Amino acid sequence: MTADAYSSVRYHSLRGRSVLITGGASGIGAELVRAFAAQEARVVFLDVDREHGEPHAQATGSRFLPCDLLDIDALRAVVAQVEAEQGGIDVLVNNAGRDDRQPLAAIEPADWRRMLALNVDHQFFAAQAVAAGMSRRGHGSIVMLGSVSWMRGRPGMAGYTTSKAAINGLTRTLARELGPAGIRVNCIVPGAILTERQRALWLTPQLDAEFINLQALKFRLTPEHVARMALYLGSDESAGCTGANFMVDAGLTQN
Repeated sequence: MTADAYSSVRYHSLRGRSVLITGGASGIGAELVRAFAAQEARVVFLDVDREHGEPHAQATGSRFLPCDLLDIDALRAVVAQVEAEQGGIDVLVNNAGRDDRQPLAAIEPADWRRMLALNVDHQFFAAQAVAAGMSRRGHGSIVMLGSVSWMRGRPGMAGYTTSKAAINGLTRTLARELGPAGIRVNCIVPGAILTERQRALWLTPQLDAEFINLQALKFRLTPEHVARMALYLGSDESAGCTGANFMVDAGLTQN
């Protein structure tokens, strides 16, 4: 997808705003970087993937900072760095996550903790890290990333679905707690998004047809559909929205 894909709507409130995106080197995250950069925001993204992160930053005019989000001290330090260098953070998009599969009987305590750390811990601590600066400036938008998987009760994904269900509650609590400071907190809940990872690991013609059959809208969703919702939630056009789930699932959860 090119930046031209986001030219149909201009969110003028995003121009020049400081945007931090986690997990922005590939998949949905890479599209989020592309979308916000196309709106002329000042985009910084975090990832452990240097191989894809550095060229993606060059291609989009954004900035890539390597960071292991499992290291909370490192995450806090890089957030402080971005705030200092960009005069604050206006929009945080907590995108990073991994939808690993594992049979129930095989899950050990270390596996369980790792899935929670990969999918929910850093979302909380990144939000915590930006909250003070946003509060001082009296505004900010935090966009969490959930998943319909916990609503559908997908087997083989206990750690992932538990993490994503937790984000639902976390979003509502943060929205209530940070709202008086002018900070909005919302959650995008993607459905079956066609990414490089899905193509490489799980996609089959049968699965592809299954998703189309279950969805109300009969086309496959791509990262662009998620990015368009994130632009709305990051912009002033969603000024009255907080504590809400915004479904981007083509009607998958209607079944």
